[in-house]
Amino acid sequence: MLKKPDHSLDPLLKPRSIAMIGASRRRNSVGNDMIRNLVPSGFSGKVYPINPSYEKLYGWPCYKSIGDLPETVDMAVLSVPNRVLEAVTKEAIAAGARSLVIFASAEEEDELDDRLRDRIAKLARDAGVPVCGANCMGFFNPIHGLRAFTAFHPEPIATGGLTYIAQSGSLLQALLFNDERLRFNLAVSTGQELVTTAADYLDYALEQPETKCVALVLEAIRDPEGFVAALKKANERNIPVVVLKLGRTEAGASFALSHTGAIAGDAEVYEALFRRFGVISVRDLNELAATSLLLCCDKPLAPGGISAVLDSGGERELIVDVASDEGVPFADISEATKKVLEANLDTGLTPENPVDAWGTGRDFEAVFENCLLALMADDDTALGMFVADLSEELDLHAGYVEVCQSVARATDKPLIVMTNYSAWSHRKHAVRLSRSGIVVLDGTVSSLRAIRNAMTYRDFVAQKDMVEEDHPENSRAEYWRSVLRGRQDALTEDEGYSLLRDYGIQVPEFAIVTSADDVAAAACKVGFPLVAKTAEPGILHKSDVGGVILNIANAGEAVEAYRTLSTNLGPRVLLSGMASGDAEMALGLVQDEQFGSFVMIAFGGVWIEILKDSQLSMVPVNADVASRRIADLKMAKVLEGVRGADPCDVPALIETYVRFGHLVADLGEHLSEIDINPVLVSPSGVVAVDSLIIPADAASSSEDMNHAH
Repeated sequence: MLKKPDHSLDPLLKPRSIAMIGASRRRNSVGNDMIRNLVPSGFSGKVYPINPSYEKLYGWPCYKSIGDLPETVDMAVLSVPNRVLEAVTKEAIAAGARSLVIFASAEEEDELDDRLRDRIAKLARDAGVPVCGANCMGFFNPIHGLRAFTAFHPEPIATGGLTYIAQSGSLLQALLFNDERLRFNLAVSTGQELVTTAADYLDYALEQPETKCVALVLEAIRDPEGFVAALKKANERNIPVVVLKLGRTEAGASFALSHTGAIAGDAEVYEALFRRFGVISVRDLNELAATSLLLCCDKPLAPGGISAVLDSGGERELIVDVASDEGVPFADISEATKKVLEANLDTGLTPENPVDAWGTGRDFEAVFENCLLALMADDDTALGMFVADLSEELDLHAGYVEVCQSVARATDKPLIVMTNYSAWSHRKHAVRLSRSGIVVLDGTVSSLRAIRNAMTYRDFVAQKDMVEEDHPENSRAEYWRSVLRGRQDALTEDEGYSLLRDYGIQVPEFAIVTSADDVAAAACKVGFPLVAKTAEPGILHKSDVGGVILNIANAGEAVEAYRTLSTNLGPRVLLSGMASGDAEMALGLVQDEQFGSFVMIAFGGVWIEILKDSQLSMVPVNADVASRRIADLKMAKVLEGVRGADPCDVPALIETYVRFGHLVADLGEHLSEIDINPVLVSPSGVVAVDSLIIPADAASSSEDMNHAH
């Protein structure tokens, strides 16, 4: 009886037998590269080349078809053109192949609705067969001694703890074939992901005992539910995930009725998703590689900041400047550490972190080693750095390598050797250091970003704020679901106020009036000064149509305001208390088709679409997340008080953002858009002044709504 696989992708990524359909001896063909890649890989399973033109290939007997094999195989690698791809896929599945790798594009000319890729996907899904591809380069599994890959690469691939999953084959090769410091346990070019997606590969990687870090290059996430489930598993296992997201274009939102849609795009949604699950988002391939190198280090970051030793005052200034730009803190070293530094440094050198330790050069190995050891032992040092632009031509730098190796043996904290210039003239040094457990990073910016990323992940794990899946449902949630369900128009202003108030969000006192006779009494009850707004259904942005009158000081002015509004726009008018604040904020809802509801906080008012100073969070939101998102706003210092003004009530703003997140978590499936703007923040609290709330079922009527205002 066959042993049940430990993971559904085992037949694909860890097969015991392989059929290589289309294997060839013709040089520079995919069929030839495929089989030649397998020769040096060390694969210990059965290999069956399939091509009717050959009796043998590279020492293996060659078969005419997969149906002629003496056994069913775990994996069939299909190196055939599109014109026969469907037929060969059917043959492989009929012969019992448990997985497929498809290099061809699975695209035909003049395709309409009945596409080749869809037919291939259906065949594989119906058979329960995982597929790498189509239009992929295949994969390397060095742990299993396996290469199912198109581009021939004769050199061995060093094994390690990095899983690399890329939807771009070229970006996969860039790291896989060019940097000996990176050591892989799996590298996959996923291609079109007809059946098996990046989420599936991520889940597989997280089950492998060798995996220390997973790096992904993503153009799209084709299985959102599976991707989120895998991220949760990564959180549970404390395995960092690093993502280079391609195609970060802002979603235009030309049909959005709220300001929120105009300033929150696809990139912000992905960033909010990544933050929620501690995913490290990087900007380019250098940062991806550097961050992955650091996170694969066996020694975890301690609390605190960087401590660094350099051999140059100029490089000291450079690293301080760039670290400030990138938000990377230096360790606040103790007086005891400074005394050790002072005892070792030449006259004129200051015992401050980062340390320029090059003086006369006398006994430099001992000076650098003693200073670096003292820094590494400091309680506020998270990791140590030796900064020098290494060259293999200089014996001095060979001494630096030995110093670092000696220090690394004596500490349980990560040690980094960083060069400011990324062009390699120190490959041998880098390999020696890497094999000693020392992380070698090149380029000031990408190196410091990698350190910041590692610190962010360290702090995420320590805070354990990755989960707020549940929150107590509001006692009025079901009532509001009944209001929103099937609703074809936006909530009126008073309904919006009532909804916000039910969720603990402060709103002004208010009253609805429908005739001039009721205005004076209602105005006196609300209190002066007040504002009058049209409350006619369908008028969304009231100020655009002259639907708001401010600073009403008495009953007579209130009656006059009512007459103006009712004559121009209709008899239903809302009277509300005038609110004031030192900062105008906004709260909004972003609904993403893949990942659900997100809530935005921004500096708002009339300038919201100009400032575009916003932060996005996946719902629900807890106080720690709310606090960080508010602190990350570019204008956050305004909340601290400007030109002698008292600081705003930031705790109340945090609580308001949390409660808004709970509202959206409860009601999100029934909501299309929410725009609460302005939200006025003062030293004495927070009040939401205006709201636009559009039910999900009203979204189809959005064109009519746009005409209404």
